[in-house]
Amino acid sequence: MTIHVLPSGPIQTNGYLLTDAARGEAILIDAPGDILDEVQPILAQERCKLTQLWITHGHWDHTQDAAKVVRATGARVLAHAADKTLIETPQVMSAFLGGAIPLEPLSVDHWVEAGERFTALGLDVEVRHVPGHCPGNVLFYFAQAGAAFVGDALFAGSVGRTDLPGGSREVLAQSIRTQIYTLPDETAVYAGHGPATTVGMEKRSNPFVRA
Repeated sequence: MTIHVLPSGPIQTNGYLLTDAARGEAILIDAPGDILDEVQPILAQERCKLTQLWITHGHWDHTQDAAKVVRATGARVLAHAADKTLIETPQVMSAFLGGAIPLEPLSVDHWVEAGERFTALGLDVEVRHVPGHCPGNVLFYFAQAGAAFVGDALFAGSVGRTDLPGGSREVLAQSIRTQIYTLPDETAVYAGHGPATTVGMEKRSNPFVRA
């Protein structure tokens, strides 16, 4: 599995394109604005078909290009039902944006649940629910690849904001300690913004949530 880190959209939100050229398949994790323009050349170069779009949470900067991606690729969409309103009726976020950024509703094919396990790109995947920043924030953990895609729950040296509707500092801290810090220390943490880090690094030095 090759991980392509694709910061995109108005606030440079990380989208992650996971490709397996041998299988000819790809998965996109989150769909910030204009990411389709970055994804399509990579798919063509590696001769991969985008089969799935995984949404870590329903905030606008992670879903802005999602409907466009689905129309172009037919990708199957996965997300957590706690963010169903945000995903299916994104107008609820428009008030915070002053209507400046157009948002399209997204149809989800499968609502994932905490503890769910499945196979993707020939690898085992575990879903963990990490609310606190957003009610439906989930992480996707690839044990064999040593990688966790955590949305906006945890960043390198920081954590997701908790002042938006549905946010809670206490819930987020609990989620990080029980769902992220319990992963192996060497696990690479791929966040919704900024550079990658590791579980061990954040347990030792994150000033907001200590292990």
